[in-house]
Amino acid sequence: MSDSLVVCEVDPELKEKLRKFRFRKETDNAAIIMKVDKDRQMVVLEEEFQNISPEELKMELPERQPRFVVYSYKYMHADGRVSYPLCFIFSSPVGCKPEQQMMYAGSKNRLVQTAELTKVWAGPTLLSVREESLGSEG
Repeated sequence: MSDSLVVCEVDPELKEKLRKFRFRKETDNAAIIMKVDKDRQMVVLEEEFQNISPEELKMELPERQPRFVVYSYKYMHADGRVSYPLCFIFSSPVGCKPEQQMMYAGSKNRLVQTAELTKVWAGPTLLSVREESLGSEG
């Protein structure tokens, strides 16, 4: 385990949900939105979505509260191949309480490790996340 700050643990039920989500067979876009339960000091499931576009996903996130998202989507490569990458998105909008920002930032690395994801985006909003950037090798 790294020496990075960990503020909140990951809920055991959420761990299992993330494991199943990683190996899902469906080919539609899907998302798991997670939040920090301040009282339990734990990252928990907030909501799941099936068949959701990046634009629809942006509309589902709160404007002034951070959230974690794991997103699975269909990506068409220029050569015609199709892949279904998973990415982790950390949305931390401007105007969040500093205490909230610290709890989320401190919990992000543990959650990324738990979900075993390699594509990670973090930013103030999801406005910069487009399908082109999701499909990039970043």
